[in-house]
Amino acid sequence: MLNARSAPHDPGTARAGGPFPGHSALSQQAFAGASDEFKEGDSVPGRIKTVFVIAMENHNWTQPENKFTGGIQQIYQNVNAPFINSLVNGTAFVVLNGSEVNISHDVAYATAYHHVLATPSGNNPHIHPSEPNYIWAEAGDNFGVLNDNDPYRASGGTNQGTTDHLSSFLTRAGKTWRSYQEDTDLTRDGAGQLTNVPLPQGLWTVPLTSFSGVFAIGNFNDYNFSPQYNYAAKHNPMVFFTDTNGGNNATPSNPLSTQYAPLQQLAIDLADDNVADYNWITPNQYNDMHTTLSGGYKGLAGDDAKIRQGDDFLSQIVPMIMESKAYKNHGVIILWWDESERDGVAGDNPDDFNHTIGEIIISKHAHKNVNGLPYASPVEFTHSSDLRTMQEIFRVGPFLRDAANANDLSDLFERGAIPHILDSEHDSSSKGKDQ
Repeated sequence: MLNARSAPHDPGTARAGGPFPGHSALSQQAFAGASDEFKEGDSVPGRIKTVFVIAMENHNWTQPENKFTGGIQQIYQNVNAPFINSLVNGTAFVVLNGSEVNISHDVAYATAYHHVLATPSGNNPHIHPSEPNYIWAEAGDNFGVLNDNDPYRASGGTNQGTTDHLSSFLTRAGKTWRSYQEDTDLTRDGAGQLTNVPLPQGLWTVPLTSFSGVFAIGNFNDYNFSPQYNYAAKHNPMVFFTDTNGGNNATPSNPLSTQYAPLQQLAIDLADDNVADYNWITPNQYNDMHTTLSGGYKGLAGDDAKIRQGDDFLSQIVPMIMESKAYKNHGVIILWWDESERDGVAGDNPDDFNHTIGEIIISKHAHKNVNGLPYASPVEFTHSSDLRTMQEIFRVGPFLRDAANANDLSDLFERGAIPHILDSEHDSSSKGKDQ
């Protein structure tokens, strides 16, 4: 098994060498050949076509200590994550299109998903806090970023000039992407306070700057019914690259403004069957398990509240996506967590193999249940695995930096759902499940 390794940093400058610059002739031939092979394969039965990633925050799936107590608890078997745990224990009954169904039949999950660059001992580079992990999910590297700064912050901005990243590859290949961000592009009342009513699409902007606060009186969040809002650019991966953020222009004149949508737009796009091929969904910092609502939540405080806030959000948005034509027609929902966390014990190392991160996929093409329960994959995954898999699904390449070193997610899916692509050094048929 190949552990993810650090990849060379890309300065974003043009390089010679054909349609996939900077890669060997064999690697270029592999992707060029794959592109030709799959031009007629977009509608191959059983192959994933549409992806919905829902980004969650700052919790381990499993951890060695303080599993259900303290400041950071694990998600697996936590009583404050009943929906998430029902997905993996076979009891996730929800109402879809008026009928109660067990959606656990569509679920598979990882048991050995680790932080990027993690090793069994944890003696490795530490890619924290959140932002570098979102950048990594988009580009296979953090480009030296080890903070949560907004992309165009006056001091310490983290915007990247490279065009070698996933959403850019998708655009060049004629594929579509959209970033849905909760609490963005909202109207203001007469006193200038934000409401929870989205602006018309013509007034949307690229959300380059983080903000938080309290809505105008009478406005509440659609999922947790709190008056608080909290958007964080650090959780929006596409916004850190010039060619997908349109530059330092936070006005509706930015030509990429409609690539970023307020979360309310997702329900409209699903109903109209107008979602992108690749959809990144970020809840606000209360609904993604990052921050406790002031005053707590449902009688809970601290991390108990954080976990329940996120679990309740997922219990509402997942069925909404599953009812859509896009999901039913070869779609997948990926529940993704950003980073491993310390469990509160002195000397604890979150980047060793005793800490795992949640990764749950929901799809008609998920690996079949085993003995009546969702399949629990033992294959080692990282964020580079997700990136490699997206490149395989959408046939865009070459593999981005550390994605070339990673196992893809094919072990979580039925045979044929993820098309394998080989590169010159890593034969992906030896990674995960052989297809």
